[in-house]
This record gives sequence, structure tokens and C-alpha cells, in this order.
Amino acid sequence: MTAEQIYLEMKRRNSKISQATIYNNLNALTSAGKIIRLSETGQPDHYDNTTRHDHLFCDVCGKIADITLKDLTSSIEEKLGQDIISYDLRIHYVCPECQKKGKH
Repeated sequence: MTAEQIYLEMKRRNSKISQATIYNNLNALTSAGKIIRLSETGQPDHYDNTTRHDHLFCDVCGKIADITLKDLTSSIEEKLGQDIISYDLRIHYVCPECQKKGKH
């Protein structure tokens, strides 16, 4: 979800919540490693859980989808010859909805 989507949902539940509260909490949760921030040029930041998974980015509509692929940590470490902390696999494609609409 984006900060705006979270704000609108929380506003529906609690009319007194402010956008600053949402951003402050998202920043704190990101800093604490409880959530991750996905930044993509030209798109609002999205926030996601920290379970190991990868992401599909539609280059037409901007939709982000989760995908779970084989963990590549050991392959990357073997290729580099050293340990890594983490990796972020982002796959850019045209989503099925945009393909159906002929947008590619």
C-alpha cells in the first residue's frame, strides 16, 4: 500500500488521524526494520512486509505485485565470494490487465 492508501483507510476508521501521523509511523517502522519501503521512479512509495519475496512492477500502469521465487542468497554469495545482507529482486513487465488492453 502507499502512504495515501493507508491514510485514507485509517481516516475512514478514525477521522482525527493526520497524514503526518501516517508518515511518521511509516518512517519509524521502516527504520526499525519492521516494514520495507519500495521506491520506484515516477510512482509513490509503497510499503510492504519483510518476509522474503520479490516484486513485479508493471511498466504501464505502475501496479506492484508480490511473487515468491527461489531464494537466490546462496547463489549470489557464491558468485560474489562473500556473504550478503539481503537482495531486492524487481521484475519489470506488462501486467495481464494492461496486456489485455493492448497497452505495451
